[in-house]
Amino acid sequence: MSKRDFYEILGVTKSASDDEIKKAYRKLAIKYHPDKNPDDKAAEEKFKEAAEAYEVLSSPEKRQRYNQYGHAGVGGASGGGGGHYGGGMNMDDIFSQFGDIFGGGGFGGGRSSGGGRRVMRGSNLRVKVKLNLQEIAKGVEKKLKVNKFVSCGTCKGSGAKNGQYDTCKLCGGSGVQVRTQQTFLGAMQTQTTCSGCNGEGKTVKDKCNTCHGDGIVRAEEVISINIPAGVAEGMQLSVGGKGNAAPRGGINGDLLVLIEEEEHPELKRDGSNLFYDSYVNFADAALGTSIEIPTVDAKVKIKIEPGTQSGKVLRLKGKGLPDVNSYGTGDLLVNINVWTPQALSAEEKKALETLRASKNFAPNPNRKEKGFFDRMKEYFE
Repeated sequence: MSKRDFYEILGVTKSASDDEIKKAYRKLAIKYHPDKNPDDKAAEEKFKEAAEAYEVLSSPEKRQRYNQYGHAGVGGASGGGGGHYGGGMNMDDIFSQFGDIFGGGGFGGGRSSGGGRRVMRGSNLRVKVKLNLQEIAKGVEKKLKVNKFVSCGTCKGSGAKNGQYDTCKLCGGSGVQVRTQQTFLGAMQTQTTCSGCNGEGKTVKDKCNTCHGDGIVRAEEVISINIPAGVAEGMQLSVGGKGNAAPRGGINGDLLVLIEEEEHPELKRDGSNLFYDSYVNFADAALGTSIEIPTVDAKVKIKIEPGTQSGKVLRLKGKGLPDVNSYGTGDLLVNINVWTPQALSAEEKKALETLRASKNFAPNPNRKEKGFFDRMKEYFE
């Protein structure tokens, strides 16, 4: 599925309220609903695309991450089952999560959470992944060993020894219980999830000996995820369907990957730009020289012009980090610090006293040096 802007998909602005987003999604969902457009693949894709956008924008946390980081902030990783965006949501996902958007009627049949049988969903898992600067710059594939609930291999996730179920006697297979109560206004009906089958409409006839009827067991699974270049500390990626398995063949939860960033010993990060403090001695600053500085990949040599002043910032274009949304690559900014020696020999003191008497060593009061913020402003304009 394409990475179109979610606000564009729903036809709303970034300042749209939750109610406006919900109304826009409901309108599109009804227009492209599979029951209304049978065997229409194009309509089905638009239906999924709208649900994908609503899944993010209806959640304050996900919406905030999307506004800040774009698609990578809500589902950039694609290993295993892929993220929710990118086609990871199927029809069961949509009807399970958003069935009530239709007001409990009209569409969806037994799949809708507004009525009929309930589709179970596994819980999400969250893991932390620590990356160094080189991995962030290039992107990396990580293999994570995760302890989680997986589908029982003995009963193939059904929970039943022979794959056989009985219709729930309490709800007659509907998944809901209807109670009628007499009030001064007349008879009032309430509908609740069936307590006998937890909304599934069926009960296990003979429980599996391995999972005891749950359809899930604890196990370790190695999950491969592709982390895009340019991610940052605190960013969360979503791998669809790689969380805990759901009881008795329901929908798996997601694996949420929280990015942690290892501190580089020499380079400091600010967005996609990198900063390095370089120290040169007085003689090299006055006479000029070449110095070696670190970058993400390797060390490079840069030229220090004669007469370089302390505080001068040199820019190495494109030597920073890539933007996570592919908006280009940042720069490496080298701040030059002229080091003043603190312990001098008698000969060194004598030489400096001789130099101090020279008019070339007197500061020029007519020369106005730019302050740090003025110098930095030049590089960001």
